[in-house]
Amino acid sequence: MKRSPQQRTYDVCIVGSGAGGGMAAKVLAESGADVVMLEAGPMWELAGDSAMFTWPYESPRRGASTPERNFGEFHAGLGGWSLEGEPYTTAPGDSFDWFRVRQLGGRTNHWGRISLRFGPDDFRRRSLDGMGDDWPITYDALAPYYDRVDELVGIFGSREGIHNEPDGIFQPPPRPRCYELVVKEACDRMNITCIPSRLSILTRPLNGRPACHYCGQCSRGCAVNANFSSTGVLIPPALATGNLQIIPNAMARNVTTDRTGLATGINYIDKDDGSDNHIRARIVVLAASACETARLLLNSTSSLFPDGLANSSGTVGKYLTDSTGTDVAGFIPRLMDGVPHNEDGVGGMHIYTPWWLDNSKLDFPRGYHIEVWGGRGMPSYGFMGGIHNYPNGGGYGKQLKEDYRRYYGAVVGFSGRGEMIPNPDSYCELDPRVVDRWGIPVLRFHFQWTDRERFQVKHMQETFRSLIEEMGGTPFGNMPTAENEYGILPGGRVIHELGVTRMGNSPHNSVLNRDCQAHDVKNLFVADGGPFVSQADKNPTWTILALSMRTSEYIIQQRNQGNL
Repeated sequence: MKRSPQQRTYDVCIVGSGAGGGMAAKVLAESGADVVMLEAGPMWELAGDSAMFTWPYESPRRGASTPERNFGEFHAGLGGWSLEGEPYTTAPGDSFDWFRVRQLGGRTNHWGRISLRFGPDDFRRRSLDGMGDDWPITYDALAPYYDRVDELVGIFGSREGIHNEPDGIFQPPPRPRCYELVVKEACDRMNITCIPSRLSILTRPLNGRPACHYCGQCSRGCAVNANFSSTGVLIPPALATGNLQIIPNAMARNVTTDRTGLATGINYIDKDDGSDNHIRARIVVLAASACETARLLLNSTSSLFPDGLANSSGTVGKYLTDSTGTDVAGFIPRLMDGVPHNEDGVGGMHIYTPWWLDNSKLDFPRGYHIEVWGGRGMPSYGFMGGIHNYPNGGGYGKQLKEDYRRYYGAVVGFSGRGEMIPNPDSYCELDPRVVDRWGIPVLRFHFQWTDRERFQVKHMQETFRSLIEEMGGTPFGNMPTAENEYGILPGGRVIHELGVTRMGNSPHNSVLNRDCQAHDVKNLFVADGGPFVSQADKNPTWTILALSMRTSEYIIQQRNQGNL
């Protein structure tokens, strides 16, 4: 008789199934390791669970958001900034919005798939400007893993030779849309770098997966597996080995240890029946997302680890960052009265702007990139509700319909995503009084932007408004002021939280070593955004994937040498 999961001792237990957890499962299972994965949400299957081909009129809600899907009823993310029975708190006077997903594949089912490598300078910022800390690894150490992620997952882009925006192994990028060509012209006139975007969406078949057919519904989960998700690209080959078992609806409570301080497994709650369970494993990999992993470690106390597991440095929960962000949209008369057409493309931008300026000549130390949006995609509630913002727009009946047709597609928007420098006032800790529905202490967030981020966002606002005016348009709304922090989004809203279990060379000021192995517990590893030493002005998923691949191969090497 096959033993139940609780009776076995696995080689590896992975907590979390997103980018980091999925990559770890694939690499380790394919190496022959006996792997169990705990996922806090239900199973998710692209072909059966995606609403990619669902029209809004097929639902009485017309696709409106729900408590379970904050970005819309058809969105592939089962979660949001508020989960029933799973609270978190913020310190008085602070603000942080923590987005969590509960499903197999995590956020990779619905993310924007902007797939940017960190550049050589991003690993040594302290050496360059004296702020923050350098990573214990260099770009060269991670570059081979970036290459392999490109080849495994697939990414489109163009080779540009920009020093801190490393080129990858690219598929051809899609052609710019009409409004993107207008943006490109304005950028060229203003000497703003504008290049094809880099998204992990296939424009050519790869590894048995088809090319994107340009339905533009990437956020709903790709039913044909043309874009990247852990659910579609990483977990299936891991399962195919026969070496991976997935336990869904398993809420991890804490990491267990023996009297020598080694990790022995995970205590978890079966969310279906409320029972407490324990999984035994020789190696534990935490990939629950940065802050969830920190919460697990802080809740894993014992006589050997009274302040939380792997926390002898006191840095678990510290150095929390999120990308800075702000948005500006505007009305572009040149795009009025557009000829109705199918504006082919992926579910995201075809062009973007990497950081193009020298910070030594500015009043903020780190850069940002620009994301472009607009055009003639499916009409949204924002468009329908905002028709009166246009010159002479609105009315009733025939006039309203004519205005919709006339102004539809005449809006262009810009979003900035920039680098935050870690500061001592931004961190998470356990709330001493609040627990979730299972009695597990929850996180309390402390979060503060500094003038370094505020001035950066002020520059975003000024740049975006100038671009809209260069296109002959009019920005919506007034320029934000210092009183409202120049329009910076609250911490957590960009959903790029990083740090809190950072890597470093010294066990006195970091949680993990250069291989994402805990300094204090040699058979404990982290494979999500927690190990990041700095934020960079790039989306973090490609680096999470590359780091997880590198860490997983280090685990294999150490097992083969008898060290684990």
